[in-house]
Amino acid sequence: MKTDEIIEYCLKKKKAYMDYPFGDIPICFKINNKIFAELYPLENDYKITLKCDPLLAELYRKQYKNVVIRGYHCPPVQATYRNTIYINKTVSDEIIYEMIDHSYGEVIKSFSKKVQRKILENIDE
Repeated sequence: MKTDEIIEYCLKKKKAYMDYPFGDIPICFKINNKIFAELYPLENDYKITLKCDPLLAELYRKQYKNVVIRGYHCPPVQATYRNTIYINKTVSDEIIYEMIDHSYGEVIKSFSKKVQRKILENIDE
């Protein structure tokens, strides 16, 4: 999976946009000022960190040992809610897309119902 494919996929999400709050890397994808994906497009360390339900996160980590790990840069309290996936290893593109979808959904769920409607119905403020 190529960097431009991930960028294009993330930006197709309603109201999603790119941001660089930590410098050039990672490329962050946000919705309503909350990060749902952090892409590290480094040749020797190509990975993405995504938000995830803790039970599903643990399942992915068991299924894809050493490829899906706890959010590597997150403080311990947040690490259970984030997975870092090493891209182009044993995880298929389809599964990575599903993980991105899930991450986006987890961030959407964190907003009030009013904000969720604005985002999902593409209502401008």
